[in-house]
Amino acid sequence: QVKLVESGGGLVQAGDSLRLSCAASGRTFNTMGWFRQAPGKAREFVAAVNLSGRQTMYAAFVKGRFTISREYARNTQLLQMNSLKPEDTGTYYCAGGSIADPGADQSRYTDWGQGTQVTVTA
Repeated sequence: QVKLVESGGGLVQAGDSLRLSCAASGRTFNTMGWFRQAPGKAREFVAAVNLSGRQTMYAAFVKGRFTISREYARNTQLLQMNSLKPEDTGTYYCAGGSIADPGADQSRYTDWGQGTQVTVTA
């Protein structure tokens, strides 16, 4: 059974950091990504990484603040989030797909986690 489990969310103040982790089981994904959904808004792309970790893609609004990485041996992906802003608040979802190159289109991803809540106060 394929499973993605996120962890690391929490309540922080603006300017703080958080590290999200997503542990995959049941298969190894060629691409893994992070998406987020704020209350009342559509789910949006945050970042993605390929299997080797050498190819990454970021949404414009997180570039320079967030870093995505893979830990192949543990079948895990990480999202280091620095300089958090209140507008980063939302539920963060881990996703995995078989397409080799990382991408922002949600249709590229076949499996999704349940999400972890990130709340950033001003």
